[in-house]
Amino acid sequence: MKPRPKILFLYTEIAEYFLACIRALHESADIAIVRWPLNPEAPFQFEFHPDWQVLDRNNLNEKSLLDYSKAFAPDILVCSGWVDKAYNETAKYWHDKIPTVLSLDNHYTGSLRQLVGRMVSPFKLKNKFSHVWVPGEPQYIFARKLGYKPVQILKGFYSADVTHFDTLFHQTFPQKKMRFPKRFIYMGRYLEFKGIFEMWDAFIEAVGDTNNKEWELWCLGTGDAWENRTEHPKIKHFGFVQPDDLQEILQDAGVFVLPSRKEPWGVVVHEMAIAGFPMICADKIGATTQFLESDKNGLLFKAGDKEGLKSAFLQMMNTPENQLIEMGEKSHEIGITHTPEIWKNTLLCLLR
Repeated sequence: MKPRPKILFLYTEIAEYFLACIRALHESADIAIVRWPLNPEAPFQFEFHPDWQVLDRNNLNEKSLLDYSKAFAPDILVCSGWVDKAYNETAKYWHDKIPTVLSLDNHYTGSLRQLVGRMVSPFKLKNKFSHVWVPGEPQYIFARKLGYKPVQILKGFYSADVTHFDTLFHQTFPQKKMRFPKRFIYMGRYLEFKGIFEMWDAFIEAVGDTNNKEWELWCLGTGDAWENRTEHPKIKHFGFVQPDDLQEILQDAGVFVLPSRKEPWGVVVHEMAIAGFPMICADKIGATTQFLESDKNGLLFKAGDKEGLKSAFLQMMNTPENQLIEMGEKSHEIGITHTPEIWKNTLLCLLR
């Protein structure tokens, strides 16, 4: 019987959607994860399979991490970015022995820093990582600029927990088809670059119209800007909500909004597409290239443009319910096209 392959993940900040992919992978491989401490702005409660080896990066120095990797003897190594020196040195040891995969979610902007990165890539990246795994097209361009050939670049690095959000869709959407909820919903951190202040201002102006008094804006999340949040009778702040507690909220919300001024990918866009939400998103969010088809399942506006966001709010408020339902169904149709199973098969292809 052929032994199960071993996959070592050197990760920064893990999230539930990553673990959904790991659960799919565990059906076919043995797993080890080294991870950074939990971010206090996203205090998820994770459950790890007892067969997974999960280690805290804080308990390992460069030598002990390398020694651990040698003892585990992976068939594939996946490293989350290149900011951790010990991770990089471990990848360097395994380079030329096994596939060593760098996950990358940066867009190519042509900045001075990225131009320098292109010049040093042969000495800083390509001597450590045999492959690059990116979420989608914006990051694929950057990987090519770093000197990686198409055959060395994998796509689809991020995937939502499709099973979880597909279940939410089937639990909540029949009720919405009977009476569509006139509530926008934001899910994300309370940070200025997320565009939350423009969102609150734009919504307050839009809901001030006599015809739109029924609409509300529900906001889920926490972060540095929590204490400065805008209070308004039509805006409700829930704080951080665990994924298992989402159903009751999502069944009473209608349209998803994400106004980020910059967002390398934004898995929440994928999640809310699967859950069947029409969407309003800024044009600097990577995941919109895959999961938002303008005027079919959502609206795009220019990032940072409060008037553009206000216009999108008004357009959604004035869209007939039957069209909002059709948009939600289209979102779900698009959302289920990428899954943790596809993620797993993409990675295991490197063993062939």
